[in-house]
Amino acid sequence: MFAWFQRLLPQKGDFFGMFESHSATLVGAADALTQLADDSTPTHVFLASIQKYEHDADDIIREVLIAVRKTFLTPFDRGSITGLIGAMDDSIDEMLSAARAIDLYELHALRPEMKEIIALIQEAANVTAEAIPLLRNVSRNGAKLHELTERLVRLEGDADDVHAAGLKRAFQEVEQIGSLQFAVAREVFKHLERVTDAFEDVANHIDGIVVDHA
Repeated sequence: MFAWFQRLLPQKGDFFGMFESHSATLVGAADALTQLADDSTPTHVFLASIQKYEHDADDIIREVLIAVRKTFLTPFDRGSITGLIGAMDDSIDEMLSAARAIDLYELHALRPEMKEIIALIQEAANVTAEAIPLLRNVSRNGAKLHELTERLVRLEGDADDVHAAGLKRAFQEVEQIGSLQFAVAREVFKHLERVTDAFEDVANHIDGIVVDHA
């Protein structure tokens, strides 16, 4: 009888710790993507590194989803928790997809605009890692969280602009580089843009938590 009663008592999962661990994988993967963009670096080396971070992130999201089901009292509503960790996981998944495309097409020299977007991705990962620990006290950190999510949204807008400019320049050079290389460039640009789109989703989920709980 007592064991049954114990199972009904509130349980608490370390959601903040798991969020922070996941944000660390984002920073690690973004750093590896930046190194992969170095023209003198063998792409497969850092692709393997990004894959490891992505596997670590998968383990963390599974822990979060299990904890959501088992925890009686959660710091935010369950939809906010799964939405945020899902958006974070989409970010690292898209980084891996971009890295795989760069490796698949054997791009040993990325276009300048691709490198610009990768720099924006690295900044977005760092901003996310700065924001996530502040969720431990949303009411006190609400203003700072909004400031950081605005930065993430601006970074996504900057990436859109760079993507458009890079794609236009590649199209203008199609006679020099050939239609195949233009198609490759378009594909890689698409993958890189999706990373920043995913980080914007992270910002939107954080904003939703701030609105609901600040």
